[in-house]
Formats: sequence, C-alpha cells, structure tokens
Amino acid sequence: MNYRHAFHAGNFADVFKHAVLTLLVERLKAKDTGFAVIDTHAGAGLYDVTSAEAQRTGEFARGYGQLAGRLPAELAAYGAAVMALNPKGAIAVYPGSPALVRHLLRPQDRLVACELHPDDAARLKRNLAGDRRVQCHHRDGYAALKALLPPKERRGLVLIDPPFEAADERRIVARALSLAHGRWPTGTYAIWYPIKAASERDLFHGELASTGIRRLLAAEMLVDPGDRADRLNGCGMVIVNPPYGLDHTLRSVLPVLHRLLAAEGGTAVDWLVPE
Repeated sequence: MNYRHAFHAGNFADVFKHAVLTLLVERLKAKDTGFAVIDTHAGAGLYDVTSAEAQRTGEFARGYGQLAGRLPAELAAYGAAVMALNPKGAIAVYPGSPALVRHLLRPQDRLVACELHPDDAARLKRNLAGDRRVQCHHRDGYAALKALLPPKERRGLVLIDPPFEAADERRIVARALSLAHGRWPTGTYAIWYPIKAASERDLFHGELASTGIRRLLAAEMLVDPGDRADRLNGCGMVIVNPPYGLDHTLRSVLPVLHRLLAAEGGTAVDWLVPE
C-alpha cells in the first residue's frame, strides 16, 4: 500500500481504529493510577480534511463526515476529541491517533509517539508541542519498543498501526509483538491491519497466533464483501490482553458504526487465541 494519510484521514478505517482506541483508553482510565500509551507509527498527528488531498479522495466525507452527532454513547469521548479541534462546528481538522489519545489523557497519564518519516515526524512534534504528557520521537517505532518497554507506569497500551507498505510487514509485526510481549507480558497491545484478500488476512492471523501469545481478540469491519487483493475491503484490529468485557462492547458498538458507514459487508469480533 502506497499510503500517505493526508489522503485518507477520517475514512472508515480511521473511524474503526479510533473507535476501538477510544474504548481501550477509556477502560484504562477506570483506575486512578497513571498509564502510558505508546504509538509506534504515529503519523503527523493532525490532518486538514479540507485539503486538496482529502477532497480528491472524498474518504472523509464517506467516513467520519457521516457520523457527526450520530456516534453511539460509548464513543462520546471520540466525538468530543474531534469537536475540540473544531470549536466552530464544521469539521476541518481530524485527529490522528496521537492527537486523539492526547485529548483522552488525564494529568497522570503519558503518550510516547514515534514516527520514522522525517516530514511527518516534524509535523507531529509541531502539532503536539507544549504538552508535558507527550513525547514525540523521530525513530523507528518497532525498534523503539525495546527501549520503551516496560513503561515506568507498568500500565498501558501499545498501538501498532503500520502502513503495510512492506511485502513482509505481517512478519515484521508478529516479530515485534513477540519481542515486546516478552518484555511486557501484562500490557495491552492493539495491532491494526488492512483487509484486502481474505487469504492475506488469514496469513496475518496465523503469524500472530504462532507467537504463542494468549488472549488475542480480533475485531473487524468490512465495507465491501469482495475478496480482492487490489483494494481495501475492510480493516481489523487484534488486541492482546483486552480489558474485561471489551469483546461484548465491540459486538454492540461496531455494528452501529457499520450501519452508518456502509451498505455492504459487516463486522465480526472473535477470539483468535483465547486464554
């Protein structure tokens, strides 16, 4: 995938990812003690959805643009984060994952955002500047996990959201997850992935299951029932050590989002590897 996020910000895949991310962070906030969120592929942080790039694809209009004021109650914090960036009402700026997480953090919580692309890393630092809870690094997020884990808080979440441009990305992700989990087995990990051909998705699931890690929950949304390797038919997220009851919440929330976003496809939430 030749992927620059300015063209795709706020599309259905972002909505899916950010809905799950919001639910995970809000569950972490159920305890008073602080936590850390580590974003390995943070991007630029903020995106102008009125830009020529966004207007060319129209993906925002078919994604989050359809959801204003219609999000389920469980995702109120997600909607509040978007509107905080757009106080005049009309949505011109959409948050990437690090900006969304920053909005959700409490004073005792922390975000570490890594981005390898030099231009996006510079934008990320500018967009998230001035917040002592946030650290931005121009570095390879996979490699950074060795230095960053376990976090000093001993509570938190690692978001692994690569562009899947490399042919062997799924193997890279599985290897990085295995090493990270070895350093911090009690942490929660959320791995986003695109769904094109079902066979590719199944191979990725197999790579993750072969790590031997238990408690892998897979959540998916399809907006096209086709099975074509040349287009994005949907996306998913595998969650390691999901909070108790998250599977039930996702089975309730994701179909609501899907009905608002697509006429075809559907959602699924299943244990890839149980306890």
